Amino acid sequence: MSRYDDVWLVIPAYNEGEVIADVVEAARKTFPHIVVVDDGSTDDSARHVLATGAHLVRHPVNLGQGAALQTGLAYALARPGAEYFATFDADGQHQTHDVERMVELLRADAADVVLGSRFTGGSDQVPWIKRVVLRTAATVSPTARKLGLTDAHNGLRVLNRRAASRLRITMNGMAHASEIVGFLAGSDLRVAELPVDILYTDYSRAKGQSLINGVNILFDISLRERGRR
Repeated sequence: MSRYDDVWLVIPAYNEGEVIADVVEAARKTFPHIVVVDDGSTDDSARHVLATGAHLVRHPVNLGQGAALQTGLAYALARPGAEYFATFDADGQHQTHDVERMVELLRADAADVVLGSRFTGGSDQVPWIKRVVLRTAATVSPTARKLGLTDAHNGLRVLNRRAASRLRITMNGMAHASEIVGFLAGSDLRVAELPVDILYTDYSRAKGQSLINGVNILFDISLRERGRR
């Protein structure tokens, strides 16, 4: 029995065959329950996941990270004994010790959702372009400001069952992060933010959010906020 038998890691993956096995195997040393959603990969990601012993769910075509997260959360919610759910990137950026701290905050009933932040004492390795875009996104988004967030688009999140069962991600692409923040801001769920360490490697930098995608995030926030008026 593991201390974390009631925790499920949900990992969306698209063409991560180069690193996915290492990421999953490292995470399974702490968290025995992991579901990887292969979001229509055209490489050998699925084969590598199966070799780790993690659960594998496959989308026949690429639907986007939001859709992959929703699929993974639905799968994990259906597993017996599952109480806590962590969204975890496939490129090796996220650290399991941060997930442990976030889960413990939920176990103490101090929050229903814990979001990771790169800007409250965590990693100082954030590339400057990404830093500017992400800080701007948190500043211009009324929903992020309502929650007091410093990092509204961090992919590392931990939710308890109450929160995970109520979340419905409908934005299939990267805009899902704004959608999640909007959902939390409009709910009665208790939201906390904790500093996390992000490991930026050459691989993760190449796979990470580009400047144009960052601009798209800001544009999406603007459209969503206008739609609420």
